[in-house]
Amino acid sequence: MSTIAIFGSYVLSRKEGAQDVLRDHWVLIEDRKIAAVTRDRPAAEQVYDKPGRFVLPGLLNLHNHCFSEAVARSHTEDGNGRRNNQSIVYTVLLPLTKRGADLLTKEERLAVARLGILQLLKGGATTVMEPFRNTIPEMFDAAEEMGIRFYGAPYLFSTSDAKAGADGLVRYAGDDGAADMATWDTLYQRWNGRGNGRIGLAMSPHATDTCGPDLLRACAARARELGVPVTTHLAQSRAEVETIGKRYGDRTPAQYLDWLGLLAPDLLAAHCIASTDDDLKLMAARGATVLNCPRVFARAGVTAAFSRFAEHGVCTVVGTDGYNMDLLGELNAASLISKIVSQRPEVANSPELIESVTATAAAVINRPDLGTIAPGATADLTIVDLTHPHLQPLYDPRRALVALANRANIDQVIVDGRVLIDAGHYVHGDEAAIAAAGSAAIGKIWDLPEAQAAFAG
Repeated sequence: MSTIAIFGSYVLSRKEGAQDVLRDHWVLIEDRKIAAVTRDRPAAEQVYDKPGRFVLPGLLNLHNHCFSEAVARSHTEDGNGRRNNQSIVYTVLLPLTKRGADLLTKEERLAVARLGILQLLKGGATTVMEPFRNTIPEMFDAAEEMGIRFYGAPYLFSTSDAKAGADGLVRYAGDDGAADMATWDTLYQRWNGRGNGRIGLAMSPHATDTCGPDLLRACAARARELGVPVTTHLAQSRAEVETIGKRYGDRTPAQYLDWLGLLAPDLLAAHCIASTDDDLKLMAARGATVLNCPRVFARAGVTAAFSRFAEHGVCTVVGTDGYNMDLLGELNAASLISKIVSQRPEVANSPELIESVTATAAAVINRPDLGTIAPGATADLTIVDLTHPHLQPLYDPRRALVALANRANIDQVIVDGRVLIDAGHYVHGDEAAIAAAGSAAIGKIWDLPEAQAAFAG
């Protein structure tokens, strides 16, 4: 039995169902479980005894896109690539990821996946839910190889070939639903439960405007048969709202999903920025979860405020959307954007935001063994070094974590009792080689004429 002892000047524990910050405690790991949280130094094979560290439950990032946002990175800031000020989903992300997945070799797709997983781990995540095109199954290979806890969410489309023309209008072709469900089933049979249970699947119909009623009903039925979460994009643009209203009798995207039986506690809905107040009340009543990714929308000058969803009673968690896989930085953005939008400093407070990527996130995927530091819990930990000068002087570690810290302060990441990040570096591979290979593969997509045209738009 392997044992690891970790000292925390601060340890985020729980007391009577609420967060409780312990001072100067040890966390003892035995194999894949937390065995004890104690003041006394335990005996262990590996001992990490450094002062000034904040030991947190492993952070859960429940919405991310390693591949598609790598394609967009450093191209789409400052309004670049936006036709008629429309979303880049249909002008850049969907067409170029489809083309790129076909263009790249298996090894090149794997290189991009490895780079994404590396960025997630160095950003503090122990668990990720990752929607991606089902033509990039190498995401599973990279996750198993590199040690992250992974909920792969291969997309299902009624139409996988949605494209925006020069006029900004989105046009659709094909019917891919049955084929995508067959592919999802094949991937489920191959990957679910791999890596000692670290690898799982989520059902991921892409979005309300790319999935018709029959496919969405089929997705919900299959997911509930298998007991897996359902995740989709919901009300992520005004154009999506207009499209659904025209197709389905003036329903909003949330009403559309409710009509089909998907608006339920097993639904994790990304973004929801174009939802009405009534939509959010409906989501709260149905027990659905909003996946709030504020920075990717801030890039476009849009405020996706955590506080708006939370104040309507909707369960809300924070994810990175692949844009910048710094989960601590994303919490900072969620805090600041919420305070600006509401003009109230007390909203989106530090304990609430930390809860959104620990205990709350674990609860929405039905994993009570995650998101907590307690005997018997799974040994997933994120450990932050609070000794950096920009975090001093230090009074409240939770406020410092959200207001001042970022991925540069991630000291260790442990998944399933295995140290993956130590002293801020990935210990099971060459970071420079991973970055170079992934970047070179994305460069082949950037060289495509259609990519250059999209980014110039």
